[in-house]
Amino acid sequence: MRTVTRHGAAVFLAITMCTSLFFIYNVNTNSSNSDSRAGRSSSSSTRKPRKAPPAPALQGYISIIDHSPLKMHCGSCSLVTSSGHLTAGGRGKEIDSADCVIRMNDAPSSRGFGPDVGRRTTLRVIAHSSMQRVLRGRNELLNSSQDTVFIFWGPSNYMRRDGKGLIYNNLRLMNQVLPKLKVYIISWQKMLQFDELFKKETGKDRRTSNSWLSTGWFTMTIALELCDRINVYGMVPPDFCKDVQRPSVPYHYYEPRGPDECAMYISHERGRRGSHHRFITEKRVFASWARTFDIHFYQPDWSPTPLPKNSTGTTVHPQSRRT
Repeated sequence: MRTVTRHGAAVFLAITMCTSLFFIYNVNTNSSNSDSRAGRSSSSSTRKPRKAPPAPALQGYISIIDHSPLKMHCGSCSLVTSSGHLTAGGRGKEIDSADCVIRMNDAPSSRGFGPDVGRRTTLRVIAHSSMQRVLRGRNELLNSSQDTVFIFWGPSNYMRRDGKGLIYNNLRLMNQVLPKLKVYIISWQKMLQFDELFKKETGKDRRTSNSWLSTGWFTMTIALELCDRINVYGMVPPDFCKDVQRPSVPYHYYEPRGPDECAMYISHERGRRGSHHRFITEKRVFASWARTFDIHFYQPDWSPTPLPKNSTGTTVHPQSRRT
């Protein structure tokens, strides 16, 4: 019965993907024709800009098309969360002023959200479970994002490249329909590194503690590899939810009637049955990293507490490092 159920779910997902991709193809074809006409009308004597030095190859992020590694580097990055704390902040221009703007899952930058969250997207990190939502928002997230890099993460059995990885197969189909999209997946070896980093920083084994790393964990760790400076927007400090006087904000800024952010964090942090994210634990790690790396938090604005000192008065630094 379980085999039939899984097969039925796979067929349903494949049909949904094909239907969505058919519409994507039609929109993309029209967009391509318009781009071609515009290109022919441009002056051929336009001066070519100076080429930037080649970006370093980042191992573990694999192109769907040719399996090549991601080549990318940013001097400054705006890492935009999906938190309701971003609402009415007016930080959009500040966010867009960074060299690269990083977003998560299907968080939108249109529909009136631009003044608070910015409009540019350089990199979007997406969980396998958010794939259908991304397809539903294809007009904004896919067809208008030819210059955006997409990194998908998920369990290794979903990302298998032997014909049995459901998400991998669907991503291949999507990239065949939209060949200009820059789509990457995280290799299973790299996924193991993320797990080991979580264990090293927290002392907790992700599997034995029934934890799933959040998209925020992947995004922050990827940003450490890509960016010299990281400005994080919408992330609260680790102890924020302990304050009984804290304001209530939605978990997602684009779902104002959705669950309360702190209620979500606390329920996941305390959960012991089933798999849960450890949002608060992850934020403790991020605060620790901010003492070592060039990471800064805005909307709300905060800085990590100073490091303790030993008996000789020397500051005790964490052992954090990039993956």
